[in-house]
Amino acid sequence: MLDIKYIKENPNEVIERLAIKGKDAAAEIEEILKLDAARRALISETEALKAEQNRTTKLIPQYKKEGKDTAEIFAQMKKLSETAKANDEKLKAIEADLNAVMLSLPNLPDRDLKTGGKENNEPLRYFGEPHKFDFEPKNHVDLCTDLGLIDYDRGTKLSGSGFWIYRGMGARLEWALLNYFIDTHLADGYELILPPHMLEYECGVTAGQFPKFADEVYKIENPTDNRSRYMLPTAEAALASLYRNEILTEADLPKKLVSYTPCFRREAGSYRSDERGMVRGHQFNKVEMFQYTLPERSDEAFDELVMKAENLVKGLGFHFRTVKLAAEDCSASMARTYDIEIQIPSMNGYKEVSSVSNARDYQARRGMIRVRRADGHVEYDEIEDPLPFDIDADVIEIQDDDYAIWYRDLGEEMMKYENKTVKFKGIVARDLKLGKDGLVIGRHVMTCCADDIAYNGLVCRFKSNVAYKTRDWITVTGIIRI
Repeated sequence: MLDIKYIKENPNEVIERLAIKGKDAAAEIEEILKLDAARRALISETEALKAEQNRTTKLIPQYKKEGKDTAEIFAQMKKLSETAKANDEKLKAIEADLNAVMLSLPNLPDRDLKTGGKENNEPLRYFGEPHKFDFEPKNHVDLCTDLGLIDYDRGTKLSGSGFWIYRGMGARLEWALLNYFIDTHLADGYELILPPHMLEYECGVTAGQFPKFADEVYKIENPTDNRSRYMLPTAEAALASLYRNEILTEADLPKKLVSYTPCFRREAGSYRSDERGMVRGHQFNKVEMFQYTLPERSDEAFDELVMKAENLVKGLGFHFRTVKLAAEDCSASMARTYDIEIQIPSMNGYKEVSSVSNARDYQARRGMIRVRRADGHVEYDEIEDPLPFDIDADVIEIQDDDYAIWYRDLGEEMMKYENKTVKFKGIVARDLKLGKDGLVIGRHVMTCCADDIAYNGLVCRFKSNVAYKTRDWITVTGIIRI
């Protein structure tokens, strides 16, 4: 997810950069700005109504003491309450629409990427010499069939087209490759992760695959409840959600992970003649590298993963090249991608076997994955993600922003400012104290505008002397000690 603050401050730049990726986002950006303005106006109106409710409530004891009729006051309170409740429902609808548009936008491409698609991909370097044969090389389907390594016919009999069976030395070769990749990463200090193969829908949202590509996965309906899961299309979908809705510490990073999973993809549509056999299938094995890192270490992590992917292919003795993808050839959730492509003699060209990408803070924002700096400041993480022979690698970046977010331990977090005056970008609270249920009690001095008390639909409100949570989350922006 993109930063709504960045969109609001740089709408034309966002439109221009997404256009480089082949996305005409003018209508979406206009809709985001309109919905955000409506949201802020509605929050301001609702806050005013609730303030009037509080003022009116205080009149009741006075009226009763003076023997005045309170019927009019109660009628007024009922009307205010109904209007405020209706506004809350409108706000939920606006926030849902805003969130849907925000989720639909792809990641911004890095500024150094070329425009266009595959035709503008840039080979950066070549390794080894091209293999030359004094005979016509067989394609992998005939070769594997003749040697008894893969049984395509019985794979189709068991599961339909797009499936195959590794047999004998073919199965042992597949397993040896997986062990080679995993052992190499473990030797480099990566942690091995074996995640579930069935995932919740939210995992696809965090990875940036959903909602746009929700129809490209195998869904599993549970007859015992209304929750649906899906078979993971890549370990990235699981690893990107490993720390979803969590705040890591600066000392925790980087998180260097490696995962083995079978992957499941529908791969809808017809295949080209050069995509038969194992080039496109519905199930395949993959070893994936993955890093969570700080923004200032994001490029360094990306370079490390590219080097590791290259070294793995070098170790297998293949001639290959490393290619920097043009903006339109990068996936929707990635800011940049390098492909490792090996020579396939029977195809008279190169085929991608590994891909290294940098998501910047895009996936971290979608998954609310943050890091607390040593000084207490909270930022978004960054994610890197690569693959050899289906070894993927991603980088999640915890991005540096001018706002901070706390989860249910808000009270504990804020008490370092106890008895201090604190400014939440327009909201000034004094003499903060920890109240019941983790609520922060303080004297509310002023509010500049509704925008200062809401960020991306997560609202922080002050009512009387108590800052309370309207939902599971409470957000304050731009915390400054004064």
